[in-house]
Amino acid sequence: MLRFEDPAYLWLLLIIPVLAMMRFAVWRQRKKKLRKFGDPVLLKEMMPDVSAYRPTIKFWLLLTAIAVLVLIIARPQAGTKISHDKRNGIEAIITLDISNSMLAEDVVPSRLEKSKLLVENLVDHFTNDKVGLVVFAGDAFVQLPITSDYVSAKMFLQNINPSLIATQGTDLARAITLSQNSFTQQDNVGKAIIVITDGEDHEGGALEAAQAAHKKGINVFILGIGDPKGSPIPDGEGGYMKDNSGQTVMSALNEQMCRQIAQAGSGTYIHVDNTNEAQEKLNAELSKLQSGTTDVVIYSEYSEQFQAFGIILLLLLVAEVMLLESKNPLLKNVRLFKRKRYDKSVVLLLVCMLGGTVHAQTDRQYIRNGNKLFRDQNFIKAEVEYRKAVSKKPDNPQALYNLGTALLMQQKDSSATDMLQRAGKLETNKIRKSQSYHNIGYICQRHQMYAEAIQAYKEALRNNPMDNETRYNLALCKKLLKNNPQNKKQQKQKDKKDKNNKDNKDKKDKQQDQKKQDKNEQQKPKDRMSKDNAEQLLNAAIQNEKATQQRISKAMQQRGSRRLQKNW
Repeated sequence: MLRFEDPAYLWLLLIIPVLAMMRFAVWRQRKKKLRKFGDPVLLKEMMPDVSAYRPTIKFWLLLTAIAVLVLIIARPQAGTKISHDKRNGIEAIITLDISNSMLAEDVVPSRLEKSKLLVENLVDHFTNDKVGLVVFAGDAFVQLPITSDYVSAKMFLQNINPSLIATQGTDLARAITLSQNSFTQQDNVGKAIIVITDGEDHEGGALEAAQAAHKKGINVFILGIGDPKGSPIPDGEGGYMKDNSGQTVMSALNEQMCRQIAQAGSGTYIHVDNTNEAQEKLNAELSKLQSGTTDVVIYSEYSEQFQAFGIILLLLLVAEVMLLESKNPLLKNVRLFKRKRYDKSVVLLLVCMLGGTVHAQTDRQYIRNGNKLFRDQNFIKAEVEYRKAVSKKPDNPQALYNLGTALLMQQKDSSATDMLQRAGKLETNKIRKSQSYHNIGYICQRHQMYAEAIQAYKEALRNNPMDNETRYNLALCKKLLKNNPQNKKQQKQKDKKDKNNKDNKDKKDKQQDQKKQDKNEQQKPKDRMSKDNAEQLLNAAIQNEKATQQRISKAMQQRGSRRLQKNW
């Protein structure tokens, strides 16, 4: 969105209506004087080269140029400015527990929400440091690669919730191991892993992971959140989570475990009771780490956009100079300004041009930046740019599709599927819609989910029946499905359900398709018949879009990399 660095200068725009009223007063006075000399019709015939509209057009061009000049003085800004700099600081990976136990409400509003607030405050404190974000439950993944882009770090917090990780539970060892591998290779700089958790470690190995991090010169700090007395975990349906024996799960802060991990990692354990107090203690500990000179990429919130306004100003001034007040004798028979509405139309056109420039370079710029990084196979940084585009415009299907593809290239299949589903739902262009479902099918095929892959490929072909690559993948999945009896049985059940769901729709579509077919057969009977038959065969076997998305999403969640006994 466009903003102005010095909005006070916009008050100068008030001079525009003042000048317009002055111009109107002068025009009326001049008209009265001309009437004293004689009849206006006779005067017009006596002065054939004098134009009544050209001076007005020149005035409005000049007035618009003044308005654009005022906007330039106010310094229009938009998007993000990227620059490189050297800074003296540390590297910190914030490792956030997003297991189900973090939904406990023994702290207000919940452990997870309070943790997110703490992370946001921590990021606000960083100035010359690099920061990354890792989330974990029964599994762990990098939510934000280490960077100096604090804007992105805070932006990524908004969508963090336990549903990001299908494998629920708490595996601190996996989280610490992933975090220590997420730092840069730069030496002589302090490195810290800041783990925010309730201390429940169901899988073990956290002490060994912390010791391994310490051997690499990385300090492990633990911020414990929650009540040591324990609290039930909401299940999202008005009740509380229960274990295999039907007993309500009580999640308690394990301070002893937290202290042991911090000690093994040569760090400090801090109980988060008061957010500000905990932050001050952590800042004091981080200040003891060795600071080193690092190359950082600085993302300013806005970049200057005066260049576009300068071009408009130049065009307006050139047009004002080139337009003569009197008629050109060589073009006296050409009446470009025959009616009064033309001067208003020109001004309206200029205003529309100005408005179009004002709203440019927002989410599209982020997409272009991401595309450049994607072509260079820098998928992690491309993901950051695409996420910024989605943040600017959440309903942009192109940004969602590109983000999903970037995640796909990093093998973050669950998140990629979610983005591609959203893109497919919002996309109106059938070709691009087909590409979204093709990629979903590819993800399912890679996970040997052939039944779901078949449904996704069919949806892709429904939108683009001429895609031979998708058609080949569909045939391949069908062949692989035959060699998997369990998936084959599931596919038969789904096909039966698909047929029932499509019956009513096909009856309505059949009449419309028949009318279109009869009309087009007169021109191209052979080509039209083949395409229509192909589309009808595909429609008979495809489930509606909503059901397909739900089925694939559910299957992706069920096929986690592993299943833990305790899912909190």
